[in-house]
Amino acid sequence: MSTTKDTLDAAGATATLESLDLDIGGMTCAACANRIEKGLNRMPGVNKATVNLALETARVEYASGAVSEGDVIHKVEQLGYKASRKIEREQAERRRNEVRGKLAKFAVSALLSLPLLWAMVGHFSFLSGIWVPELFMKPWFQFVLATPVQFVIGWQFYVGAYKALRNGSANMDVLVALGTSAAYGYSVYQSIRAWADPHAHGIELYYETSSVLITLILLGKLFEAMAKGRSSEAIRSLMKLQAKTALVVRDGAEHTVPVEEVVLGDLVIVKPGEKLPVDGVVEEGFSSVDESMLTGESLPVEKKAGDAVFGATLNKNGRLRIRATRIGKETALAQIIRIVEEAQGSKAPIQRVADVISGIFVPIVVGIALLVFLVWLLAVDPGHFSGALEAAIAVLVIACPCALGLATPTSIMAGSGRAAELGILFKGGEHLERTQTIDSVVLDKTGTVTNGQPTLTDLLVAEGWEREAVAGWILAAEKGSEHPLAEAIVEGLRQEDVRRVEPESFAAMPGYGVEASVEGRGLLIGTRLLMTTRGVDITGALAIMEQLEGDGKTAMLVAVDGVYAALVAVADTIKPTSRAAVERLKENGLRVVMLTGDNARTAKAIASAAGIDEVVAEVLPDGKADEIRKLQAQGRKVAMVGDGINDAPALATADIGMAIGTGTDVAMEAADVTLMRGDLNGIADAISLSRQTMRNIRQNLFWALAYNVIGIPIAAFGLLAPWLAGAAMALSSVSVVLNALRLQRAKAQ
Repeated sequence: MSTTKDTLDAAGATATLESLDLDIGGMTCAACANRIEKGLNRMPGVNKATVNLALETARVEYASGAVSEGDVIHKVEQLGYKASRKIEREQAERRRNEVRGKLAKFAVSALLSLPLLWAMVGHFSFLSGIWVPELFMKPWFQFVLATPVQFVIGWQFYVGAYKALRNGSANMDVLVALGTSAAYGYSVYQSIRAWADPHAHGIELYYETSSVLITLILLGKLFEAMAKGRSSEAIRSLMKLQAKTALVVRDGAEHTVPVEEVVLGDLVIVKPGEKLPVDGVVEEGFSSVDESMLTGESLPVEKKAGDAVFGATLNKNGRLRIRATRIGKETALAQIIRIVEEAQGSKAPIQRVADVISGIFVPIVVGIALLVFLVWLLAVDPGHFSGALEAAIAVLVIACPCALGLATPTSIMAGSGRAAELGILFKGGEHLERTQTIDSVVLDKTGTVTNGQPTLTDLLVAEGWEREAVAGWILAAEKGSEHPLAEAIVEGLRQEDVRRVEPESFAAMPGYGVEASVEGRGLLIGTRLLMTTRGVDITGALAIMEQLEGDGKTAMLVAVDGVYAALVAVADTIKPTSRAAVERLKENGLRVVMLTGDNARTAKAIASAAGIDEVVAEVLPDGKADEIRKLQAQGRKVAMVGDGINDAPALATADIGMAIGTGTDVAMEAADVTLMRGDLNGIADAISLSRQTMRNIRQNLFWALAYNVIGIPIAAFGLLAPWLAGAAMALSSVSVVLNALRLQRAKAQ
């Protein structure tokens, strides 16, 4: 099928495409998103439309002049949904209002349903000792309570069922509307009997069945709305990282302007401690730049003239003059935001097993009920309308989707609750379901396998020098430096309780090291180049220095009075539990890969220490998402585990994204699962709990369906009175809930 752009180009015209971002209201499932997407793509003039269910937004590309914004919005509303131009602040407020509205509906529904539930208790002989107010047993009183729950609070299910049926499908809304209407309708019929004949026998009411079911489902809808709000918060958190203003040089003078007003080619001044407002190239200056938000690496990167720098990274200690090369939507951070949005939108929510069953189950049940009604009316008990109606309603009541509707959400709630107790937070039921399928785990390095902070690992003093004296001189020389490596050395030596002295002089040499005078001694600490330019003989230290660097450490040479005296090394060390956790994953048959933006030598050293065999190094954020896609193209179900902003695209692209709880908020918002302990053992725990929960769901679905398979024929033959059908239905729901509650005692395996 040719697009609008193809058609216009074929006619010799150049199509000017415009884009429109919309907030969409009223979507409840993937079918809704697909329906809107198809409807918009069929519009003349629309080039491409994509609907993001997680964010409840749509992006529409259309040919300028061929269609208007109003036309697009009208089309969405024609399909039965709400649409408005996307405004970030209004979208956040709309989400908060939605959650508040669902909370209010649930509270009112629960309040109205409680007396009905209390009245139901009075019907069971084994609970006859419980006092029930006489008013609660009155049919008119139950009618007054149940009616607003059924038709005001529960109206959304009728609307959802109508939309599904209009499009030739059946979902849980259809089951809820059908089941609750059957119970409510039969109760109204019985209430009329009681009103017409106060002495009538066999009056059975099922108002509580419909009301309690609606209340429980509203609770699930509330949790769903809260999860969607957290998904979109990830995008807003990323946007907050951007600098708000920039100091630009124009006409020889410095001007502070909003970052949106920076243009390509502008010369931008970035002072120490400031965020870089745009991507660019350093023209003048030298500094250490913290790029952890981009690469995830804890060690800052030295920047000098000619080096590329990225917006939203942090300038640590030098003044930089950069030339803007990418602005606005072209910056690296904007690309990360775009990748997260696209990855979230491409994830199809899991189609519930109950929804699949309902597509077949609902028409069959309706057909059986209609058939039973006709057979009884025409053959079994000719002309006896009430008897035929009772038999048909018994079929509908016994087939009411209480147990089927509770089978999945109760297990999900119990499983996720138990996971939370173990420090594992699943963002939603679909993520808990999908985690069980994982067969490959991709681990970020810094902050995930490692601690994420540089620490002093080695101080090797050359022969002929006293360690305590050299350590004190190094501490004195480095404590004047603002460089993060110096800070790690100082912290490590202070923990050793090294003697403390003050330097007589200090000078930082950016890119080389430091020079200081301590207790009359001249100290040099830094790179090979620094030593060779000062004439220090370091021949005897090179072999051990290369060995330290081969282990993934950053090594620095120390000279005293022009003579080599020591080697000092800093590294990001692995967490104590990482190796054992990796072994546990391997024992469970999972493929483990480490994916990092760090250099290959350091990455392999860390991987070896953690027991990881596969390593992919020197990968930027968009490349990480590509590596995930490569594994998925091999048929793998991939879990990505990370802790930094740079991991957000990969976390969103993976089948399951797991964020380390000790990492950044953005990583946790972009991920599907948060491991609050910061321990990699949480990965195996999450997979184990997911498998146990899914096994529990399958048990629930089996018993719910078995109950229907057995109960429907009994009801059809007139052997099951509606009140008994209602009791059986309640019992099946209780059994499902009790089975789900077993998950609260589940243990990670």
